[in-house]
Amino acid sequence: MAHFYFHLRADGELRTDDEGQDLPDLSAARREAEQAALELLAEAIRAGKERVPEGLVIADEAGRALDTVLLAAVLPKFLKK
Repeated sequence: MAHFYFHLRADGELRTDDEGQDLPDLSAARREAEQAALELLAEAIRAGKERVPEGLVIADEAGRALDTVLLAAVLPKFLKK
């Protein structure tokens, strides 16, 4: 198990995740970030927000950015026109 952090990039700022989560590998962390991105989008739609965060940055325990999941990338294809 590795410990991953999911920092939120919004409005040009990085809001850090101080807790993180233990997951088996980076693939599992990416799936977790994709699910979180979908939930953020759904919440924004329900709240009628016009702006949403840009994405989630997956980082390791040393603080290195390993991957980024953009919220726009998790939209269903029919919404990406």
